[in-house]
Amino acid sequence: MMIERFLEYLAVEKRYSPHTLTSYRRDLDDFSFFLLQSEAHQNYEKVDKKIIRNFMVHLSEKKLTKRSINRKLSSLRSFYLFLLKLNQVEASPLESIQSLKFYVEKQIPFSQEEMTDLNLEENTPPNSSLLKDLIVETLYQTGIRRAELVNLLVEDVDYSKMEIRVVGKGNKARIIPVSKNLITDFKLYFEERKPLKEWEMYFFINKKGKKLNDKFVYTTVNSYLSLVTSKKKKSPHILRHSFATHVLDQGAEISKVKKLMGHSSLASTQVYTNANIDQLKKVFNKAHPRAKKNVDL
Repeated sequence: MMIERFLEYLAVEKRYSPHTLTSYRRDLDDFSFFLLQSEAHQNYEKVDKKIIRNFMVHLSEKKLTKRSINRKLSSLRSFYLFLLKLNQVEASPLESIQSLKFYVEKQIPFSQEEMTDLNLEENTPPNSSLLKDLIVETLYQTGIRRAELVNLLVEDVDYSKMEIRVVGKGNKARIIPVSKNLITDFKLYFEERKPLKEWEMYFFINKKGKKLNDKFVYTTVNSYLSLVTSKKKKSPHILRHSFATHVLDQGAEISKVKKLMGHSSLASTQVYTNANIDQLKKVFNKAHPRAKKNVDL
C-alpha cells in the first residue's frame, strides 16, 4: 500500500521520529477513511481539488482547529509529492490549495520568579516524587522537548562532564550542559529507579518499570505549574519556552541558544525573543519620560 511505502520513506530517508510518523499515519488514515465514505474508493490517483476542499469542510464540521486542518493538509502535500516522484500521479490535487489563515495565540513564558516559587516547599504537589521533580527541572534547565526527555537513554547522561546527549528532530544529536544540582538529582534517581529488563536502556522509568509516556510528562508538568500560576498554558513546551527566554534575558547569544534548542534555523529561536521585546516595551512605556503610557503594547 502506498501509505506504508511513504511512511517507510519518511522513516528511512528522512529519518523522522516515531512520534512524527504516527502523526503522518493518523492524518493519512483520516483522509483514506473520508475518501472511502464520500467517494466509495481509496484510489489516490482519482483525487482532485474538489475532494480536498470537501475534506477541509468535513474537518471543519468536526470542529477541528485551523491549525489541525493545516497539519493534515501538510501531510497530504508531502504524500502527493512522494506519489509524484514515483510517477503514481500526474499532478498534486493540493497544488493550488491554500492553508487556512489563523491567529496564533501568543504563548507567555513563566517568569523567573514563578520558576523560583516552584522550588518552595509549600508549592510541592501532594503526589510529588523525585521522578516528577526531575521531569520538571530537566525540562526547565535544559529546554529539551518532551519527546527528547522520554527517549533519553542511560548512556546519554555523562556525570563526569555534567552534560546530556539529546537526539532531536531528524535524529540530530546535540550536547547540553547541566547544572551540578541536576547531576546530583540524576544520580539519586538512577539509584532508586527499578526498570524492567526491556526498558532498562531508558533513563526515565515509571513506577511499573516501563518507559515514560508523553501523557505522564504532560500531567506532571501541568500539576506542578498549576501551583504557581493562573496562566492557561501549563505544558512541557512552555518550560522550553521559559528556558529560552530566561537564558536570552541573561545575555546568551541567540546563535548559542539555537544550538542548545536543537533548532535548524535561527528564525525558530527568534520566536522566543518576542517575550523579551514585549517586556522591554512595557518597561519603556512605564519609565521613559516621552513614552506613551500604553500597557497593551
